[in-house]
Amino acid sequence: MKITRVESFMVAPRWIFLKVHTDEGITGIGEAVGGGDPMTGGIRAAIEGLAKEVLIGQDPRRIEHHWQMMYRGSYWRGGPVLMGAISGIEIALWDILGKSVGLPIYQLLGGKTRDRIRLYTYVGGGPKVGKVRGNPRRKGSKPRKSADKPELEAVREGVRLRLSEGFRVMKLGAFNQLRVVDSYQKIDAALERVAVARQTAGPEVDLMLEFHGRVSPAMAILAEEVFRPFHPFWIEEPCLPENVDALAEVARHSRTPIATGERLFTRWGFREVLEKQAARIVQPDICACGGLFEARKIAAMAETYYAGIAPHCAYGPINLAVSLQLGACTPNLVIQEFQCLGEGYLKEPFRLDAEGYVKVPEGPGLGVELDEEAILAQPFTTWSEPKWLHPEDGSFADW
Repeated sequence: MKITRVESFMVAPRWIFLKVHTDEGITGIGEAVGGGDPMTGGIRAAIEGLAKEVLIGQDPRRIEHHWQMMYRGSYWRGGPVLMGAISGIEIALWDILGKSVGLPIYQLLGGKTRDRIRLYTYVGGGPKVGKVRGNPRRKGSKPRKSADKPELEAVREGVRLRLSEGFRVMKLGAFNQLRVVDSYQKIDAALERVAVARQTAGPEVDLMLEFHGRVSPAMAILAEEVFRPFHPFWIEEPCLPENVDALAEVARHSRTPIATGERLFTRWGFREVLEKQAARIVQPDICACGGLFEARKIAAMAETYYAGIAPHCAYGPINLAVSLQLGACTPNLVIQEFQCLGEGYLKEPFRLDAEGYVKVPEGPGLGVELDEEAILAQPFTTWSEPKWLHPEDGSFADW
C-alpha cells in the first residue's frame, strides 16, 4: 500500500480536515488544530510540504517512522504550525491502519480499558467585558450582590441547559481581562458567578473553572483560595505553561487540582510540567501535540507521576473521534472534552447517554465517516481570534 495524495480543506466554523489517499482505495481522515488566520494557512502549507517531502509513495502503515521523519527531519521543531500538520497527518495514518485490518484504533494500542467515556462541555454566560463594580470581598463575608443580574441569569440558564442535555460535568469561564495584579473586585465578581453555577448545578455536578491562561500566578493563587469552598473539579490553565516554575508555584499553593497542556507540544513539552508536578491533569490536544501515539506516550508519562489525562478537544468531530480512541485504551483517562458530537459532519454522530457518557466506537479505524454533502452545505468564513483590550486604558489583554 502506498500514499498517493494528501489533501486538506477548511470546514465551518474554523476547522482543518484532511484526507490521506492510498493506491488501494483506503482513505484516512484527520484533523489539524484549528484557529484563526494566519495560522491556518501556515498549517495547510506545512501539510502540503510534508506530503511532498516525506509521504507520497510511502507505506502509510509505517506511522512511527513517518512521524520521526516529519518531526526530526525539520531543523525547527514544535509549535502549532508544524505540530498541527504532523498531528493531522498522523491521525489519518492511524485511520488507514485500522481500516486496513478491520479494527478500531484502540485495539491496535492494547484494547479497551473502559466501555464508555464521560464527556463534558461548557457553560455559557461568560463574564461581562468591561468595568466590574462592587465592593471588595473580605474574609468571611458572603459574595456581594451584583448589579449585573443578566450576567448571572445567563450562568443559571447555561447550567440548566447542560443539565437538561444530560451533563453532570461542565466547565465555566472564570475571568475575562485581568492584569498581573488587579482589583479584588474582579475576583469577587468571578466568585459570585461560581457561586451561582454551583447553587444551580447542585453538589453532585462536577464543575471545572477555566482561567484560560489569562491570570498571573499571584492572582491565580488568590482566586483558587476564594473558589475552593465551591469544590472545583479542577482549575484549568491558572497561568500560561510557558514558565513551568510559575505554574508549579500555583500548584503548590492550591488544594484544587491544576490542569494544563492544550498549548504544549510533544512529550518534551510535557516533561517539565510532570517532573515539577505543576499539574495533576495534563491536556494534550491530539490535533496539536503530535498526534494519537504521541498523546498516548504523554499519558504513559503522566501515569508514572500519578497524574490523569483529559485531552483538549475544542475543535471538530474528528478531534473527538480520535480522542475517544485514545481514551478507550488509556487507564489514566479522567474525562473527555468536546465541542461537536458530529451533527452535520458525520454520517453517524456520537450519542450522549442519560449519564453524560458516549460508548466507545466499534468501527474500524476512527470509527466515523464524514458526511461530505452536509459539510459542503455549511458556509465557511475566515475567523480571527478575539483581540482584547483593558477597558480602563486600552492596553492589550490576554484572550
